[in-house]
Amino acid sequence: MTPLDLTPAPGAAPLRRMVLAQTGAEVRATLRNGEQLLLTLIIPVLLLVGFSAAPLVNVGGGPRVDFITPGVLALAVMSTAFTGQAIATGFERRYGVLKRLGATPLSRTGLMLSKTLAVIAVEVFQVVVISAVALALGWRPAGSPAAALLLILLGTAAFSGLGLLMAGTLRAEATLAGANLVYLVLLGCGGVVFPLSVFPDSVEPLLELLPITALTGGLRSVLSDGTGLPLGAVLVLAAWAVLTLGLASRTFRWE
Repeated sequence: MTPLDLTPAPGAAPLRRMVLAQTGAEVRATLRNGEQLLLTLIIPVLLLVGFSAAPLVNVGGGPRVDFITPGVLALAVMSTAFTGQAIATGFERRYGVLKRLGATPLSRTGLMLSKTLAVIAVEVFQVVVISAVALALGWRPAGSPAAALLLILLGTAAFSGLGLLMAGTLRAEATLAGANLVYLVLLGCGGVVFPLSVFPDSVEPLLELLPITALTGGLRSVLSDGTGLPLGAVLVLAAWAVLTLGLASRTFRWE
């Protein structure tokens, strides 16, 4: 009979298991936070209903809901992946939560993967709710769902990297102010509810390089116009994702 080996085997869990455990904790924390729920779900739904029902903006031909819905979906991604994540992570640094995580085997890369996966889980819920409301308002999407999904994933990576870069380098108060300011600026200038044609022609090329503009325009091309995958939007989002995630992985501070 082979003797039972009870020799201790200390060591860190596999990265996959650590990332999944941290992802679950991040999702639970997000769902328990009423302020983040307001930012990530209620505000986008209110904008969708308000701008679809009332003639507040001139969107050209076609139903307003067809123009507004892709922009609101992009706004929801930005709300969760950038604004909510940046503020939450910034205050986690201030209160020492990240310092304690830094004492565990979880690496910077593992933490960023966990937060990004948690963001994706919340976004699934957002997309379902916003799409249901839009369909009730008369939205009839066209195009490829797979192309829209790819754009959302690229937008999530880009905004998640930007949020983690801000939260990992600035003080919590600066992150709070900066994230809200960027949110408002991108909401107004990113083509979410106002078409880019309302801005001067000299400014439009610069606005098209913003991640929110690329995501909004890409989703609108796919879901409203029924076109194929817009390569310009893909390249802009991929560039933002590589740049911000790369910088965040190198500069993120636990405390």
